[in-house]
Amino acid sequence: MRRNSLTWLLSVCSLLFVGRPIAILAAEPLSQGFRADSDLGKRCLALGTADLSGIVDAPAQVTSAIMVAGNSDVPAYCKVVGYVASEVGLEIALPMAWNGKFMEGGSGGHGGMLEKLFAWSCGAGVRRGYACIISDMGHTGSGTDGLWAEHNLQAKLDWGYRATHVAAVAGKAITARFYGHPPSHSYYAGCSTGGRQGLQEVQRFPWDFDGVIAGAPPVNLSTLYMTFAWGVRSSHDASGNPLLGDRELKLLTSAAVKKCDIGDGARDGIIGDPLDCSFDPADLACRAGTSGDCLTPQQIQAARKVYAGPMTSAGEKLSPGGPLPGSEDGPWRDYYLGTVAHGPYAELFAESGFRYLFFWPAPGETWKIKDFDFDRDYRRMGLMEALVDASNPDLRKFKATGGRLLVYQGLNDLSVLPRSTIDYYETVERTMGGREATQSFFRLFLLPGVEHCGSGPGADVVDYLSYLEDWVERDRPPAELLAAHLKDRGDLMHAPQFPLDPQTVAFTRPVYPYPTRAVYKGRGDPNSASSFAPR
Repeated sequence: MRRNSLTWLLSVCSLLFVGRPIAILAAEPLSQGFRADSDLGKRCLALGTADLSGIVDAPAQVTSAIMVAGNSDVPAYCKVVGYVASEVGLEIALPMAWNGKFMEGGSGGHGGMLEKLFAWSCGAGVRRGYACIISDMGHTGSGTDGLWAEHNLQAKLDWGYRATHVAAVAGKAITARFYGHPPSHSYYAGCSTGGRQGLQEVQRFPWDFDGVIAGAPPVNLSTLYMTFAWGVRSSHDASGNPLLGDRELKLLTSAAVKKCDIGDGARDGIIGDPLDCSFDPADLACRAGTSGDCLTPQQIQAARKVYAGPMTSAGEKLSPGGPLPGSEDGPWRDYYLGTVAHGPYAELFAESGFRYLFFWPAPGETWKIKDFDFDRDYRRMGLMEALVDASNPDLRKFKATGGRLLVYQGLNDLSVLPRSTIDYYETVERTMGGREATQSFFRLFLLPGVEHCGSGPGADVVDYLSYLEDWVERDRPPAELLAAHLKDRGDLMHAPQFPLDPQTVAFTRPVYPYPTRAVYKGRGDPNSASSFAPR
């Protein structure tokens, strides 16, 4: 799948539990006569004038409530739009065929795109009969800009954690009012920014949800954006010219895969455990009299710096590390180097973030990525981290509620770097009393060859919600996820129906709770998950 526009990034930032965007929900209101005399139809219209100002901690106002026609993807539902005081926009779908449960979908990027993201975040849930809500995180924006945060502490607080919580409170109250009784279970599902929202809920508001899916969560957001700045600057010379191009990225990926692909026992073009891959770009160094398929000393140094992640001038590491081997061809181009169609995504997000979100006072529009001081500026972000950081490993309250947390992370991800997610999980283990105590309520799944929330050469399509439902409602913890790589990689507008049609699947892989990984048994079809075992 080729990515050739900013639209791709925004859509990927909002991906949920199926690894790709959701079919657009029907937006046509029903005719006036359709179910006009039904009880739910009347309740839907009544929500338009309902007084919701008394919802404790989340006083809300509905601005519109209409019935929406169903289609082949989703059932008919009541569409409610409104806000929680003072600026948190909401949209909720209340399906006519309700399954009795509630869920909240996550946002993407810097949020602010309520209408654009609702179908991506709630489509699959509504398809299953869930009442589903999403917030705009407290502001209107493009998803990449941060201007909304300038001199606006309330907006930063809403984006940091409040909007997700008040949407859950208001959403459950609206759901109970519409159907006449509260939901039996409540779930949250999000990836990227949505994953961070999920961790914020678990850490700050452990009573909001019975189960949480947090995909590719940026645990420490300011550190991630510092890594963005480092990756862009490391891959360019002092004049701003790229040190690596398509040829070099292909060389790096090809060499890394050649060296480490067999680590899981299968030659499939995917590094099963890039954390254990000792690839060094110096293996590609140009020798005397050679040219072409090799790297210059300057290019080797650039690649090494990107892999290592940000450091001070004295060599002090400022993060758990950069991207992993095998992720270079494609992702590095989009994030660090840019293309003819767009500049580096990492630069776009880093400049917006540091101009308006992570420093206090914020430097504003004149700040450039070259202005970040790796010897000093990492110490200046603690104030805003109090609002946006999602790294608290003390999850005792969430565990005590009986909550369940499922986190997944692609190992070819550049938007959220795998080592950061792993570091958070391991810190939780140490805090919560070890692996057994932690995995009783929190499990991490690493997906080889998968990029940000989905895509990439790996198996990226997983029915996460069904696994979480089994864990919460039937006390069946996920000992193994079945992940699939679909043959049709170009349809970004539709999520697959589960169970998958076998004719649409190119190959499958088992995914086990970290640190267990899948290895090929040495016999059987390498395209079948049944040919792999845990190790």
